[in-house]
Amino acid sequence: MRHNNIFKGILGGLLLAMLTPLNTLMLTSCSDEPDSEFFYTFTGEMMSDYLKTRPDYSEFAEIVERAGLMSLLATYGHYTCFAPSNDAIDKFLKSRGLSSVSQLSDADCDTIARTHLVSYMYTTYDMIGHKLPTVNMMNRYLGTEPGFDKDSNAVIVLEGLAHIEFNLKDDSVENGIMQPIDMVIEKSNSYIADILRDNPKISIFYKALVATGVVNDVMQVEDDDYNPKDYEPYYITSGDAESSKRRYDAPDTKKFGYTFFIEPDSILEAKYGINDIRGLYDKACEIYDEVYPQDISAPGHSFENLTDSVNPLRRFIQYHILNKIAASTDDLTPQEISNKTNFIGAIGIDETLVNPCDWHYTLLPHRMIKVDKITIEKYLGGCKKGDRYINRRYDEKYPFLGQRIDPIDNDGYKHDGLNGHYFYVDDIVAFNKDVQEKIHNQRIRMDFNTVFPEFITNGLRILGDPFQQSSTEDKYGRNWYFPDGYLDGVRFSNCYLTWRRPISWADIYMWDEFNLTGNYDFTFRLPPVPFNGEWQVRLGFTQQNSRGIAQIYIDNIPQGIPLDMTKKLDDEYYIGDDFIDNLNTYDGLSAEDKAEYYKSLKNLGVYPHPRSLFCDNGGSGNRAYNITYNIGIRKVISQSYLDCDQDHYMRFRVASDGSQGNNNEFALDFIELVPKSVYGTDDGEDMEDDL
Repeated sequence: MRHNNIFKGILGGLLLAMLTPLNTLMLTSCSDEPDSEFFYTFTGEMMSDYLKTRPDYSEFAEIVERAGLMSLLATYGHYTCFAPSNDAIDKFLKSRGLSSVSQLSDADCDTIARTHLVSYMYTTYDMIGHKLPTVNMMNRYLGTEPGFDKDSNAVIVLEGLAHIEFNLKDDSVENGIMQPIDMVIEKSNSYIADILRDNPKISIFYKALVATGVVNDVMQVEDDDYNPKDYEPYYITSGDAESSKRRYDAPDTKKFGYTFFIEPDSILEAKYGINDIRGLYDKACEIYDEVYPQDISAPGHSFENLTDSVNPLRRFIQYHILNKIAASTDDLTPQEISNKTNFIGAIGIDETLVNPCDWHYTLLPHRMIKVDKITIEKYLGGCKKGDRYINRRYDEKYPFLGQRIDPIDNDGYKHDGLNGHYFYVDDIVAFNKDVQEKIHNQRIRMDFNTVFPEFITNGLRILGDPFQQSSTEDKYGRNWYFPDGYLDGVRFSNCYLTWRRPISWADIYMWDEFNLTGNYDFTFRLPPVPFNGEWQVRLGFTQQNSRGIAQIYIDNIPQGIPLDMTKKLDDEYYIGDDFIDNLNTYDGLSAEDKAEYYKSLKNLGVYPHPRSLFCDNGGSGNRAYNITYNIGIRKVISQSYLDCDQDHYMRFRVASDGSQGNNNEFALDFIELVPKSVYGTDDGEDMEDDL
């Protein structure tokens, strides 16, 4: 409820009276050329008319005209235009030593115009997160925060500086929404490393970034050889009915990027007395010598060899960096949603039962960061509900609060670069012994949209409107397929790998799903485990009669008999009649009976979906919990020793003939890595929970 509380405080009754559903958000594709179905017989004012007929926006109109985009705004689409006033343009020109729009180059005009245009419609009441859910026409996200203008009106602030004009906001035209603003929005085209260099508040971290050579590892921007026009749309059914045939597109970009979590110099000085990189190196030794004791005597360990792969300071810096772009804290945990009724929160996750969290890969090989959104009242520990924390585990057993991520970037310095973003944190982020052996010694659950870092980096986790769907081409969000070679650590042949956007009544994790179709032979790199030992690897999916069968391998070793996705939990193939398919019946069990039930499930190597997951039947606001659906399955694929410093791979090879009618469809919803400390207990307080 975090966003709702913020807006209650700032926008008061306006939000409650005027909150619009998310089905206004995504009505076209990301392309500048919408499908023919979006062409109108125009009778009213267009976005181009708005700019041309209002003198206060004549200079921005001239910029749009020179960019060659005025005709686009005159004909079709569903756009949002953040239109800077003439006063805002004049201030911008003055800051550049210019006096007229005519002195701008055509390239400047193109950049300015595209920065202020978004190919989806957003009212101010849709701007509930720390950024717009989709990129602008420069393929960059725009940061959003509630704030106040000079007259103390509650408004939305873009990029921490540009205020949406209170009296002119949400002005509808035939092909979109106008949002006049009081400043020109500028997005830096500098590399993230240059952005860090220009901020004196983080000078120690930046000096260490350079000294360790990690700066050379954060320079990738985009794969110039990738061209989405090389790939035609792909159509496939998803489910039992032919009416569910949907369109899947190859991603529009193949970008690379990085997210940094950085302790400001003031934090390092105040908490640890660190004021230079030698002090930071000493702290890194204190942390990582415990985790990597075998490297203490290695030549590369010394302060004179900071670029060596075993150097503690290099490892320290690497662990602060994700191999994906999180444009705001919203990208670090499951996406937020608010529907037309009463549900606000992480998509399909009961925030009263669990803190919504995601796991992310870092540049430190085989090490992940866990990010929680704090929602459980019982375990706030003095922290603010709704904030996000790194490597937190705070409950009756563990006292680890983690490091708070500051979501606000408007401190006078750029935080968003061409290939990355950085956040301040309030304490040292490190993969120390407590993180390795206690905080990460838990069930690791990852939706496949976080297993593949390219997904978030390229803005593919588009929420759209989960409460709407169409029979063919989706008007309320996009579905993707991935060419071979697009995803790192993935290889496949004779198949399509597709992603279906979130649908509210789909009883799957985060309501989205990856699928394989065809005569597939598909392999991907498993997320790393934090320590050596015995781990279960589980695959989460839903049963469908139209799905197929696959032989599964871990590190090329076959794991049991082929997995048949046409079988339900109450089939003899799994649990049979002992499956509890009624939530009231399940809730009525004693703790001892629940323990016995889960013990029997463990012996069978299968579990229902987690208790914390739910779907929403048709946008009604009524939750249906997945745990009592006989089609929601977590199958134990393997139980074996995994080395925390080695890559491990999971392989799926088709074992069906496609006769089910959906081309051997095989679902990849989420994956769980579960240590023996969790799955190995049978009863008592240490028994694995059902969340």
